[in-house]
Amino acid sequence: MDQLEFEELLNLIQNADESERVEVKRSAEKIGDSALETISAFSNEPGLGGGYLVLGLTKNDSNKAPRYKVTGVSNPDKLQSELVTLCRQNFNKPIRPAIDILLHPEGPIIVAYISEAETYEKPIFIKSRGIEKGAYRRIGPTDQLCTQEDLDMLYQFRSQKKFDKTVLEEASWKDFDPQAIAAYRVYRKEVNPKAKELAWNDQELMIALRAAVEIKNVIKPTVAGIILFGTEMALRRLFPISSRIDYITVEGREWVPHPEKRYSQSYEFGEALVLAIPRVIANIMRDIPYAFSMQPNNIFRKDIPLIPDVVIREAVCNAVMHRDYRAGQTIQIIRYANRIEFLNPGYSLKPDDQLGLPGSITRNDQIAEVLHDLQIAEVKGTGIRTMREAMREANLSVPFFESDRTVNKFTLTLLTHHFFDEKDIEWLKNFKEFDLTDEEARTLIVVREMGAITNADYRNINCVETLTASASLRRLRDLGLLEQKGRSNATYYVPTSKLLTGHIKPNLQSSNLPSSTELTPKISGLSSELPSLSSELAGLPSDLQNELKVVGRRVNPEKMKELVKRLCAIQPWKLPELAQLLRRHINYIRQNYLLPLIDSDELEYLFPHQPNHPQQAYRTKK
Repeated sequence: MDQLEFEELLNLIQNADESERVEVKRSAEKIGDSALETISAFSNEPGLGGGYLVLGLTKNDSNKAPRYKVTGVSNPDKLQSELVTLCRQNFNKPIRPAIDILLHPEGPIIVAYISEAETYEKPIFIKSRGIEKGAYRRIGPTDQLCTQEDLDMLYQFRSQKKFDKTVLEEASWKDFDPQAIAAYRVYRKEVNPKAKELAWNDQELMIALRAAVEIKNVIKPTVAGIILFGTEMALRRLFPISSRIDYITVEGREWVPHPEKRYSQSYEFGEALVLAIPRVIANIMRDIPYAFSMQPNNIFRKDIPLIPDVVIREAVCNAVMHRDYRAGQTIQIIRYANRIEFLNPGYSLKPDDQLGLPGSITRNDQIAEVLHDLQIAEVKGTGIRTMREAMREANLSVPFFESDRTVNKFTLTLLTHHFFDEKDIEWLKNFKEFDLTDEEARTLIVVREMGAITNADYRNINCVETLTASASLRRLRDLGLLEQKGRSNATYYVPTSKLLTGHIKPNLQSSNLPSSTELTPKISGLSSELPSLSSELAGLPSDLQNELKVVGRRVNPEKMKELVKRLCAIQPWKLPELAQLLRRHINYIRQNYLLPLIDSDELEYLFPHQPNHPQQAYRTKK
């Protein structure tokens, strides 16, 4: 690693804190046990590609920039030798780290790159603890002890046998749906009328597609066979949840805005994939608004969907092809007023920064191969690139991707908003004092529509590097247009009231802008300063309204907790709303009331699996 590369890594640490691929240890004298756990995690995590262990930085406890200060290591040569020895002797397989000693004015720094182990070598574990207590995975910026399910997965990868190839002993030939097999023949004939498999009988066809195997003259379906061609009864019996696709349309822009009216329509697709995929795509396309255009030299109008149909097709096919069918969760496709979200069980096996690049890592090889034969899906890693290009050609925002290993979920979001139309241009005039770049203007439009944006989102829509995105997002934050939330790799930005209302003071200079903490609204009265909450307040019981009006500086903590629980029993409230109602700083409310009430099982998250969800809210647990 040369000096330039290290500077980039250090800037990344200072701007994004520790992440999936970076772990910082002070380790001025010796290598601690926690470093061994990190080495095991970097070696084991599938698809991560390893990570960096950095020794010689110390966290800045004052929460002021920079996040870390260079303190250096006292004896770099000795520490390097110790690390090499530990990696060679303390694990079940010798690990060969690539180590650099970097000279810094404040002291030497050690950067060790730990590569991902080969699949046949995993799990890598600390020998003295044994496999059950010494094998770790890298989940976000943390090292997590492998569960038995994690170990089973690593051993399955080790055998190179994917789950969809598993033979189902409890299934039989009668579990295949003749209509699904017939549909395959129709689609395959359209692609290649001379395909040899069209001449085979159904049993020969299923064996050739590895949808079934013959064991002692008995046909046994595989997981892929049932998922692709199974009857609805077989799917319900064998994969009651993990084979289903739910398509939901929601009024407005938020999930469950009104508890009594969860959604306007919901469709469940529980048949074989060969039959379900065309139906799912057709249902989504039916709900997408169309515009019309007159083509040159043509007297007939042509209806064009706001989101190209090729994008919807690729989104659906990627979901079913990369889904984790062991997870016991449904695919959810949610149609909001301004976007479509695809929530898929199964994080991406490709690193986030490689999404859209050539090459595909499939979770279900046999399912992918059949869909490729029918030209329903690609298996060369071009699906995401196809979606991006089609969305850009339609003057839409590129797709947003979020892969979360912690909850084993992949989310794709498609915005239906066209960039820089007349309304956008008029709205952006509110911010002309700030001399926004095209990238910043585009970002503000996206965050207005999405409600939040991350560094990865900024890079995706503007095609820039991490550090450029970080600098731009900080500038928009310092201008008072965005508010920073979360920390480390969970950092994201939400719009401020200044952005949403477009209320900008004339001749405002960025050098005189207040800090983000100064942007917190000062609350002296409810009715005049909380217009966005007025309707909700009017619906509160009168005694609760009166108590809120007299909340002062000194309130018994237990009484405050009771107020929080009473509020959240009526409806879910977001953190900023509760902070305004209770006249307390956001961090104070979170640390002193919300988190303790969640720990005591008296409150719960509206989005329990996504604590940092942009629309997170709190409700009293029944």
